[in-house]
Amino acid sequence: MDWFTASDYWLSRLVFQRALAAVYLVAFLTAALQFRALIGRRGMLPVPEFVERVPFKRAPSLFQVHYSDRFFALCAWAGCAVSAALLAGLDSLLPLWGGMLLWLVPWLLYLSIVNVGQTWYSFGWESLLLEVGFLAVFLGNDEVAPPLVVLFLLRWILFRVEFGAGLIKMRGDACWRKLTCLDHHHETQPMPGPLSWFFHRLPRPLHRVEVAANHVTQLVVPFLLFTPQPVATAAAALMIATQLWLVLSGNFSWLNWITIVLALSAVRFPADPPDRPEAPLWYVVVVLAVAALLVVLSYQPVRNMVSRRQVMNRSFDPVHLVNTYGAFGSVSRIRYEVVVEGTADEVPREDSDWREYEFKGKPGDPRRWPRQFAPYHLRLDWMMWFAALSPAYAGSWFGTLVERLLENDRATLKLLRRSPFPPDAPPRYVRARLFRYRYTTWRELRETGACWERTYVREYLPPTRLAESAQRP
Repeated sequence: MDWFTASDYWLSRLVFQRALAAVYLVAFLTAALQFRALIGRRGMLPVPEFVERVPFKRAPSLFQVHYSDRFFALCAWAGCAVSAALLAGLDSLLPLWGGMLLWLVPWLLYLSIVNVGQTWYSFGWESLLLEVGFLAVFLGNDEVAPPLVVLFLLRWILFRVEFGAGLIKMRGDACWRKLTCLDHHHETQPMPGPLSWFFHRLPRPLHRVEVAANHVTQLVVPFLLFTPQPVATAAAALMIATQLWLVLSGNFSWLNWITIVLALSAVRFPADPPDRPEAPLWYVVVVLAVAALLVVLSYQPVRNMVSRRQVMNRSFDPVHLVNTYGAFGSVSRIRYEVVVEGTADEVPREDSDWREYEFKGKPGDPRRWPRQFAPYHLRLDWMMWFAALSPAYAGSWFGTLVERLLENDRATLKLLRRSPFPPDAPPRYVRARLFRYRYTTWRELRETGACWERTYVREYLPPTRLAESAQRP
């Protein structure tokens, strides 16, 4: 069945599968280490409360059937174990059907997590990992050559990721059309990286070149993915280079890495293909049936992509099989940060001993340089960026966060870089204040050693005691 398989892509499949397993491993590790404070039984948005009001058909998940923190931890760590096994190549040692079932396990487990993750799992790269992970089930192992239709569908995902992001930019903020968005983006992005300050300080003409190159990569190059080789490989390589540039400039969880993984599937590596038997008939039927289903489900994402009212990062089915993507349709010009503080004083005053909580990734102390965390995803830090944009983004969870800080909740404090209070002496009051942050200039950096300069804007949450912690900002 030469029409069904593409033996020249056997090494592309191998590289793709191992890289995808690594992304899965990071995703499950993130879930295992953070879930208790975020969606655990005493989390800010508990899973048991969610499944009580949302039916299974709207959010299919193992946790609709049963939830306990221990069971969630078991699923998350099991996902880590299976991902590590796939990274090591266990699927290649199994029969074809066994390898497919092994790839199905992390997809089912992560789908279960995402569908009860609520706000904490509302990012586009969650759906992207699920969509790519589902296709990986049908890519086969060493028993057969890679199915051509699955390779095509992987390129179709990559096309929608890049072209959709390009369209949302051109239709959105005028700064993308004027080539000026990067005058602000590196400073106002959700979580800057260790090099973001330097990217921001690049000459403005170079920023114009960056934006123009981005438009070419997202609006023109994606069409080249469907051309003959070696043009398709060159297009994928250009996308990989662009994504690596983004990796250097910020912390975008595994968004850039999963896009690179997708692009690797389109690269034809120069290697002689080994002999493979013909694909069994049952496998051909299953793959073609799944492909037909995905083509039908692509209608809504395509309709959204070509619409003038295009939306970003939306799933059109509860199992995230075909989704729409996009990022930074608008770019903030000013960076705001919510600074959370506590005091042990009996009566909170402005001159009380207010001590600042330090987060791992989001800007806080102006002298603390950003660190690289991606592809690991600091979910609370990301949502704190949204909270600074508008209190509405924090309405469902910020009050509970304050309550847990007033209790010195161990799981919540693990999400932070440092708590200013010892474990046995929680604060009496917690407050939050809104600050404007900007990058320092070269001169200010040399004189002060601070990469940020911040200015107080207003009160975000007044001093709050434990009994009052349900108050929202």
